[in-house]
Amino acid sequence: MEDYAAKMALKTDAALREYVTGHAQYREDAVLAALDELRRRGQPAPEDVELRPPLEAAVREQQATAAAQASAEAEVPDEDLPRLYSPAGIVVVSATLSVVAGAILLAMNMYRLGRGNAILRLFVVVAAYLVARVFLVKWLLAQHFLSLSMAFLIDVPLILSYIWWFWPRYIGTYKFQPRNWALPLGGCLLLLMGLTYLVMSNPETAKKMQQQLEQIQRSR
Repeated sequence: MEDYAAKMALKTDAALREYVTGHAQYREDAVLAALDELRRRGQPAPEDVELRPPLEAAVREQQATAAAQASAEAEVPDEDLPRLYSPAGIVVVSATLSVVAGAILLAMNMYRLGRGNAILRLFVVVAAYLVARVFLVKWLLAQHFLSLSMAFLIDVPLILSYIWWFWPRYIGTYKFQPRNWALPLGGCLLLLMGLTYLVMSNPETAKKMQQQLEQIQRSR
């Protein structure tokens, strides 16, 4: 759990009051820490008496839920743990193959854990990203500012969201039996190589691709 008390001690009075007035958009323990810090500074918030009881109840419930989950996970034998693709595997597949392939592995984890609604949210985010990516790439091409490294960096925020947002929010555990992600990665790479060979073996297609590459190079 984050040390919100230490964080609030570094904030200004105005920032602390923002946590109180906008309490609905912050974590309950963060708002409580802001209330405590205002008290410590001798400037208790007028809302303190009204907000504190429900906030404390919510924090106690969260702590009890987290403790129960940790206890349940500790008691589960290794052979009964869910078989999931690891965060590292999802990152490698996303970076080397495509962000869609990484999203599929993450979605398979969610499916095994019964997180159907999370799968829908994941693919809505990925679809929105892919649309935005098309426009961003067009803009970069128009600015003569596109390279292989830049194309890779465009995908980094989405890949990080798989691990830093979707995993802790919808997977919620790092205790699992790892599934072999190298097999689907290798299979997809072989498939792509086969498709590439078929496309490039067609003289007309190869010529068109060469012309497109030359056009991109001339536009830089």
